Amino acid sequence: MLALIFPGQGAQSEGFLHRLPTHRAVRDTLDEASHVLGIDVLTLDTPAALRSTVAVQTSLTTAGVALTRALAAEGLAPAISAGLSVGAYPAAVSCGALHFGDALKMVKRRAELMETAYPSGYGLAAIAGLTEHELEALAARHAAEERQQVYVGNVNAPRQIVMAGTNDALDRFIERALAAGARKATRLAVSVPSHCELLAHATADLLAYAKAVPFFAPQSTYVGNRGARPLHTAEAVRDDLATNMRYTVRWFDALTVMHEMGARVLIEAPPGQVLTDIVREYFPDSAALAAGGFEFDRLVATARRRLTPG
Repeated sequence: MLALIFPGQGAQSEGFLHRLPTHRAVRDTLDEASHVLGIDVLTLDTPAALRSTVAVQTSLTTAGVALTRALAAEGLAPAISAGLSVGAYPAAVSCGALHFGDALKMVKRRAELMETAYPSGYGLAAIAGLTEHELEALAARHAAEERQQVYVGNVNAPRQIVMAGTNDALDRFIERALAAGARKATRLAVSVPSHCELLAHATADLLAYAKAVPFFAPQSTYVGNRGARPLHTAEAVRDDLATNMRYTVRWFDALTVMHEMGARVLIEAPPGQVLTDIVREYFPDSAALAAGGFEFDRLVATARRRLTPG
């Protein structure tokens, strides 16, 4: 069974839209995105542009949908779609729950709300080697001793957790986590405190915006961010997309659900690699393919071969 997985903010890299496959479906997707956004989308992956949350999130959404359409044109339609954070939007397009143009507009609104709420001074840090429970205990101690609050943003794997907060709080918390036995602790290329209660007000605004966006019941399986379970109605997908910036992303739980449902070939949309690495480490009986690391024809051939019984 084929699953498509879509990375979130932090996966972006200079020129990644220019490295998408030379495929008609990709060209058409780039043209459509440019028309919807009113800007040449290929200008969004420069170093200067990628300092903008709006540019990052809209370009990641575009890349995910471009890959989805190119694979579909080659007969590779996913049975399951899931995305981390903003990656949930191309996942919703992939399963037919949302039109691409509406997804782009909603992502743009989402990113604008996040940037407006926290234009500077905030971000994310990835901590490897400690569990969610250990980090929650450290965060409580940090709040009590330093008067600085940090939050669990993403649970990407049992010992790969992303924390959110102010820059100063995260820098100090990284020191605390390393002293407590974390294997690695690094800041991410994200300038907003995603997936925590700091974005409660922005979430309320996005929920109001989303009421006017047409959603549809998924035509294939969509696995949500908050509950890490399949969602079957238009309203459930709408709520998942509109609220995921406020709540912890249960990505490892989502991967576990996909594996239990029978996903054995998982393709990660460009420019991601982290989600592929997690699958390879924790689900070694599945084939994880980072699309950005393949020539498109080879990606298609590899996926077909892996999906063929025997």
